[in-house]
Amino acid sequence: MRRSIAVAVVVLISITSPGQSADLVENLQANTAPAGPHYFPLIKGRAAVDSGDTLWFPQMGITVRLDGIEACLLPQWAFDPTASQELTRPAPVPCGALARAWLKRVVDNSVVHCTPSRYLAAGERSARCFARGRDLALEMLRVGWARTIGPQDFEYLAAERYARSARYGLWGTYVLDMAEWRKNAIDQTIGLRPIADWNLLAERKSEFTPPFGDWRNRPRNTDR
Repeated sequence: MRRSIAVAVVVLISITSPGQSADLVENLQANTAPAGPHYFPLIKGRAAVDSGDTLWFPQMGITVRLDGIEACLLPQWAFDPTASQELTRPAPVPCGALARAWLKRVVDNSVVHCTPSRYLAAGERSARCFARGRDLALEMLRVGWARTIGPQDFEYLAAERYARSARYGLWGTYVLDMAEWRKNAIDQTIGLRPIADWNLLAERKSEFTPPFGDWRNRPRNTDR
């Protein structure tokens, strides 16, 4: 069978132009690629940025989540305790929108190459993605607008540790764990107001950013 396919490829290539031949070989390779649970075809094209860790490839109708990281969800708010030490609530920070904006800046209008590792719910893929030779997940970790999740990559962990020590991005904010936010936020639309997330923080079960301690131990002005 394989010999027959190879003969057919040679015959077809001999009667096509060089450019057509390359396209033909690529298409045949894709169509005869090994099937199975561990094979995931590469994804390549221009992508829209849905959130700080999610891409949408409109030409293929594919949603891809960046492997190994998690960013604030788009409607989610964080709070900056350093900007309002004397107030009852820290200043709100749209961490979801800022994470998305940074990823859009990195991707820009370039072609994105993704190597999927597994399928997620609703047909989404989890993949390691690159644009202009830059690892998108790593770029998000470097600026602090994402954190590592799942199996730990050494380079990703190093980038996260640096961003955390420098208090970049979400590491300088007071923010609810993303999984807890997804579970407990009643309103998960873009119109969500910061006060809703502040109320969730008051009832939190987990915390992961350093400013939680900073806010609890903040100096309080008292009249003497």
